Amino acid sequence: MLPSLPIKIDLFAIIILLGVVQGFFLAFFFLTTKKGNKVAHRYLGLFLFSMAFAITEVLLGYTNYTFQTLYLVDMAEPLNFTVAPLSFLYIQTYITERFTKSQLLHFIPFFAYLIYMSVLFYPLPDTHHYNSYLYAFHPEMTRVHCDYTEKEWYYFFKHHVNDLMFAHMVVYTLASFYIVFKAFKKEGLKLSSNQHTKLSWARNQSVSLASIVVIFLVVKRTFIHDLGDHILAGHITLIIYAISFSVISRSKFFHDEQQVKPTKKYEKSSLTSDIQDNTLSKLTELMETEKPFLNASFSLPTLAKMLAISPHHLSQILNEKIGQSFFDYIAAYRIREAQQLLSSPENAHIKIEEIAEMVGYNSKSAFNTSFKKIVGQTPSQFRILK
Repeated sequence: MLPSLPIKIDLFAIIILLGVVQGFFLAFFFLTTKKGNKVAHRYLGLFLFSMAFAITEVLLGYTNYTFQTLYLVDMAEPLNFTVAPLSFLYIQTYITERFTKSQLLHFIPFFAYLIYMSVLFYPLPDTHHYNSYLYAFHPEMTRVHCDYTEKEWYYFFKHHVNDLMFAHMVVYTLASFYIVFKAFKKEGLKLSSNQHTKLSWARNQSVSLASIVVIFLVVKRTFIHDLGDHILAGHITLIIYAISFSVISRSKFFHDEQQVKPTKKYEKSSLTSDIQDNTLSKLTELMETEKPFLNASFSLPTLAKMLAISPHHLSQILNEKIGQSFFDYIAAYRIREAQQLLSSPENAHIKIEEIAEMVGYNSKSAFNTSFKKIVGQTPSQFRILK
């Protein structure tokens, strides 16, 4: 029998255990919910699952329970290559509400590393897993003799997995901030603004991913081997509970519409009611006659320039006078135009994808999502009933 140590339970172990339980629970919630942006929710659910599974392995190692489950050593390691892509894809689909098959290419590193581990490392005997565990969590203990060598070329990837993961996460963190920055710019808002709830949430998720990257770097540079992973796991636990708190706080259960007092986002704005009404009148005429929304690259700054008004003021008018964001306002016009095209017998030969492009959408999936959200039917169902 291989030497082992007694189970260790302390405050960190309890914190990580709470993160594991809540992480899997929240992952199940987002993976099974049928409301809202389903694509984004699936990505968020998988993101939470990956993090929960990763800190489960840390929990086993930290508490010495891995001595009893050697077959699980490094079992979650491939999933570390999914955390950053899933976070990025969640932010992307949360903002755009669009899914494309090309998004699956982001998981190539995960599958490549999974195959690599499954072929070369997982089948190795328990003595190998035992030594790997000691190297990571108990370098002070003497490793047992094992008939394998770590000098082969393929061990390069295993030995540098932390460096690969760090570079991987940095790339996706930068990509996430780029997407969020573009979305804020399109709405004519600063990145620090909290006026757009949806974009603020996406920005905060990018910050959460960035915080994981920073803590990961600090831990790996401060501690040898994996001795500091419990700190990283504790930080991930805080992120899981922060997401849980946000989900609960957004629940309609706590919102009494009769008691909620409306708050003004633009209390310091210089726009008068007359200016707003005048601009809104020009806006309506512009949208009805010139139909600039049919251009796929149409944006808030572009519309503001056409009206000779700042993007911030235009956003204020849309919010206060119409009660819509720029995205929702434009979507309403595009879908109304699409309904007219789909209802016309002359367009019966035109495919749904072409209709989507004609009204300003770059993808059929984004068009279908917006159409069903506004009309209550898919474009195909609408066309058949008409």
